[in-house]
Amino acid sequence: MNKIKMINPLVEMDGDEMTRVLWGIIKEELLYPFIDLKTEYYDLGLEYRDETNDEVTILAAEAIKKYGVGVKCATITPNAERVKEYNLKEMWKSPNGTIRSILDGTVFRAPILIDSIKPYVRNWTKPITIARHAYGDVYKDVEMKIKGKGKAEIVFTDENGNENRELIHNFNDDGVVLGMHNLNNSIESFARSCFNFAIDTKQDLWFATKDTISKKYDHTFKDIFQDIFNNEYKEKFKELKIEYFYTLIDDAIARVIKSKGGYIWACKNYDGDVMSDMVATAFGSLAMMTSVLVSPEGYYEYEAAHGTVQRHYYNHLKGKETSTNSIATIFAWSGALRKRGEMDNNNDLVEFANNLEKASIQTINDGYMTKDLALLSDIDNVSVMNSEEFIKQIRMRLETIYNN
Repeated sequence: MNKIKMINPLVEMDGDEMTRVLWGIIKEELLYPFIDLKTEYYDLGLEYRDETNDEVTILAAEAIKKYGVGVKCATITPNAERVKEYNLKEMWKSPNGTIRSILDGTVFRAPILIDSIKPYVRNWTKPITIARHAYGDVYKDVEMKIKGKGKAEIVFTDENGNENRELIHNFNDDGVVLGMHNLNNSIESFARSCFNFAIDTKQDLWFATKDTISKKYDHTFKDIFQDIFNNEYKEKFKELKIEYFYTLIDDAIARVIKSKGGYIWACKNYDGDVMSDMVATAFGSLAMMTSVLVSPEGYYEYEAAHGTVQRHYYNHLKGKETSTNSIATIFAWSGALRKRGEMDNNNDLVEFANNLEKASIQTINDGYMTKDLALLSDIDNVSVMNSEEFIKQIRMRLETIYNN
């Protein structure tokens, strides 16, 4: 076949460990034979981040602003053990956190559904996309252990030196206290990213907090979402026949469990952290979750929801065979290529992205899959593939689509 031409490049961010290995195989087997691939490449592998004092991560994020679309391989966020293992200059920050901060984006995670792998919640027939506000709350809190009697207060001192105080608690014994914050402009960006993504995917948007208890903090989230919806998005939602729905977080959980899926569920930071893992597990596997970072300005960054698959990588280095699930990484590429095609009015590229996903799902439904999926599948007598064999099975079906 004639290779599909790309008009504009997308930003490619390479990563670490087993996902880096798969990254190369995916390009060789599933992209280069079909696409005249155009990318602006950044190596976000831990060694090169250390070599550049993490400047490469900032450059990659700025490139996404320039080109509009990026695709990222999973990367290591180093802890003390990793600092020693890689002989790092320092414990570098999470690349995802850095990119998210620069793009002011919201992370949307959705499961990839396979006919032969049934969700644990049997009535879930459509994906549930979790939108997590990734700023503030307990992730930027300040905590204190209290010893003995005394009072704890929140104190705000404005730029003129005026104080505003609120009593937290009069302590008669030992205890703990924490203070946390958020920013109106961050909440506004979160809201607009959610509304834009709902319009982009033509799905209903749910949002939930605990405003009946948190009458100022959580209520501010609720009010900002409602104001932005009423002023900027209400007519467009009506035109597309999609709904914005607000409820309390406990009611939302009950509704989610009883629903069929097929919507975006926007959550505050902690709620999104917990509920994204719950949804991923209930649908089958974190290795079958897509993740896209969306900014209010319309920048998109696609990646797999999982990590670098460290254990498989160490086996790979020893020359042992691995059976690593590459579906979420493949779907990161297909998502980025589809968005690139949509932005450039390149229908051939959009069609290729759709066909790549179709071939991937068909491979699994035909009974060819990695070990983790074989343990979940309803299919009898599955063929368990190693990492490279599985990708080559997908290529065979992709070639069949284009040869027909």
